[in-house]
Amino acid sequence: MITLNHVSKSFEGREVLSDISAVFEKGKTNLIIGQSGSGKTVLLKSIVGLHDINEGEIYFNDILFNKLNFSGKKEIRKKMGMLFQGSALFDSSTVEENVMFPLDMFTDMTKEEKLDRVNFCLNRVNIINSNHLFPAEISGGMKKRVAIARAIALNPEFLFCDEPNSGLDPRTSVVIDELIKEITVEYNITTIVNTHDMNSVMSMGDKVIYIYEGKKWWEGTSAEILDSDNKELNDFVFSSELTRKIKGL
Repeated sequence: MITLNHVSKSFEGREVLSDISAVFEKGKTNLIIGQSGSGKTVLLKSIVGLHDINEGEIYFNDILFNKLNFSGKKEIRKKMGMLFQGSALFDSSTVEENVMFPLDMFTDMTKEEKLDRVNFCLNRVNIINSNHLFPAEISGGMKKRVAIARAIALNPEFLFCDEPNSGLDPRTSVVIDELIKEITVEYNITTIVNTHDMNSVMSMGDKVIYIYEGKKWWEGTSAEILDSDNKELNDFVFSSELTRKIKGL
């Protein structure tokens, strides 16, 4: 579980996040949504410690993360998996080497143990017989699945996904959403997904937080979104063709 208490963040005197409190639950896909420039990416980066917050508290379980020193934060980061917007695979490394990277960085496993773990993770995301291919040789959807395999290589407690469907076609996006959801439940991970894709919100939003102009403007489930009377949320949500069809507009 990850808990935020009154988190605020400013850049050069300009407040980007204002007094945000939230609880992201274990075993659920917790979504952060909002328009471009709303502050949702800054919020995600603040949670993982890429930005130092100006005020507030960020707890990972019962540990006050934002007050830890470098070595303390490193210990928590060993429990994190990250899925970046562009997959962020190393172009000059094979699929196998990409997934093995966090094991090389953070474990003292033998080469054989690492390879066993790599193959387990690749099999879990349905990547077969592709260990020695390079990123340029696989599709966008496969790159995302390899990135997910790398993200779960350390068996993380916390999984962070930044726009996981960026650049993917609708059918592949559904596959990636389902995979993230399955892994979250299967391994009882606290998963936070930063997205503006309403298809993802409606299909896997166990809990949804809507950020508007740097503030937490609404909170609920994907089902509750359709009945919300929050004007700004509705303006954002019902610009999506999918949700318009669901609502019958």
